[in-house]
Amino acid sequence: MASWQELAASHRNKRDAAIPREWVLPQDRLSQLSGAGTDGEGRLILLESIRRSGLLTDEEFAITEHHNATSLLRKISGNVLSSEAVTVAFCKRAALAQQLTSCLTEVFFQEAIDRAKWLDQYLQDNKTVVGPLHGLPISLKASDSFQVKGHHATLGYTASVSRQPSVENSALVQLLLDAGAVLYCKTNIPQTLMTADSENNIFGRTLNPHKTSLTAGGSSGGEGALVASRGSPLGVGTDIAGSIRIPSLCCGTYGFKPTSSRVPYGNQVPAPFTKMRFPGGITPCAGPLANSMEDLDLFMSTVIGKRPWKYDPTALDIDWRKIDFGHTKKLTVGVLAEDPEYPLMPPVKRALDEAVALLVQAGHNIVFLPADEASSPGLGGRLAGQFYGLAPSGYESKEEVTGEPKVKSVALGVHPYGKAGFPVDPELDLAHRVDSLAIARDDFARAWQHHWCDRDLDVVVAPGCNTTAVPYDTYGVPVYTMMWNLLDYPAGIIPFGKSSKAVDPNPRQAEGQFEADYNPDAWDGAPCAIQIIAPRFRDEECLAAMRIIDKDLNKS
Repeated sequence: MASWQELAASHRNKRDAAIPREWVLPQDRLSQLSGAGTDGEGRLILLESIRRSGLLTDEEFAITEHHNATSLLRKISGNVLSSEAVTVAFCKRAALAQQLTSCLTEVFFQEAIDRAKWLDQYLQDNKTVVGPLHGLPISLKASDSFQVKGHHATLGYTASVSRQPSVENSALVQLLLDAGAVLYCKTNIPQTLMTADSENNIFGRTLNPHKTSLTAGGSSGGEGALVASRGSPLGVGTDIAGSIRIPSLCCGTYGFKPTSSRVPYGNQVPAPFTKMRFPGGITPCAGPLANSMEDLDLFMSTVIGKRPWKYDPTALDIDWRKIDFGHTKKLTVGVLAEDPEYPLMPPVKRALDEAVALLVQAGHNIVFLPADEASSPGLGGRLAGQFYGLAPSGYESKEEVTGEPKVKSVALGVHPYGKAGFPVDPELDLAHRVDSLAIARDDFARAWQHHWCDRDLDVVVAPGCNTTAVPYDTYGVPVYTMMWNLLDYPAGIIPFGKSSKAVDPNPRQAEGQFEADYNPDAWDGAPCAIQIIAPRFRDEECLAAMRIIDKDLNKS
């Protein structure tokens, strides 16, 4: 077998060769666009690097900048825009986003353009669309791993590059194609999938387009960077510990983690957590990243409307319920108590406080939940961490196949047990450990059931993390997302505000071993966000509440 360096270089060259040469800018021009040597260096979105590149025509820039996925579908089906024009525009913008942030892994632009032409001809000939996503470009996370026929599913390991390309589509991929989608690229991930820095030895590190010195998050970090750069109108990520929500909050996009098995997850390349095949295991799920609430709704209603069970026998055959609280609905919103083990850093606390104040102003009923160890983020994170440890051993040895080194975020071995230790004795034999963890999770779920029912909550509002995006390899333990995976509750991210050294000028040292210190200069300009959570299988209610809250927080 070739060395890991040779395998990685060969695959990068293959990806780069799939980008038309006329869409590739010289390095000095890219440095200029990223503000190298200026006070605004790396603030690609603030600097309007995409527009200033001149790569896109005025029409292509307008298509990618001023429309969401829902709007584009209306224009395509109404013959205002062709799928070909929309697809070319997003392929070009994705190519530029790749050059600025290193977000892409697999590139199949020409296939996408050919499919878009076919879809345009179909619409012309039949006067109807193939399906509800007719002609819409959609990007896919490279991990877990979505198989696209004829393309690799690398999982971030160089050993995976030596495999043959996929010979069939994953269940969700086939569903999206049947709905009329145009698939055009796959996006970057971390080695092992289980860190918040999307870096591996094949494709390198994905950068945050808001500030390239900060992490784009993980494990769907490539999606976060691409969607934030508006190189994708709608992206698909996966989430077992926060992997949709963390890149969303880091990159300033909307993101949604549904209840597991509502979106089909079958026929994926085996990964560390393809499924935890024992009763009560934490199951990963797929979900959308987008630039509007409307597009999160679009993805969920469309996918579930296609009857996922027909594509994946492990998917649930539950209809999507159309729920509209209207514009005047007053919600009862619980506010998650800060965990003293994972205190909120100044910009995160400010964003949450400001969000709650605006919700009060809008007339919603706010309930501050008590700080309770039995339902705390820290306990949820520790329990989730022990569940992850039950995954089949040996997957990490994939590095040993080619001799590739662990990237720094993996080598750090971040874990949630530093202060409080293990909630369940790790020395128990496997059967008793699984049983004890299941009992502990039931207790955690019961505590949250009491919070919900005793206060008649619609949703809970919480931080997505105790930090914003942070400098590379310092993200820490994402207990504020892991706890909801443990419960299998649907949860979404709404962007809200920015970190500001002028508003929060005082540094703060972190409490935990792996947590990032607050550095006002380093964090300045990072997006802030809030997380909205609903009980299991209340995905529709979660999104309906998110629509109301988003309008109250982000009035334009």
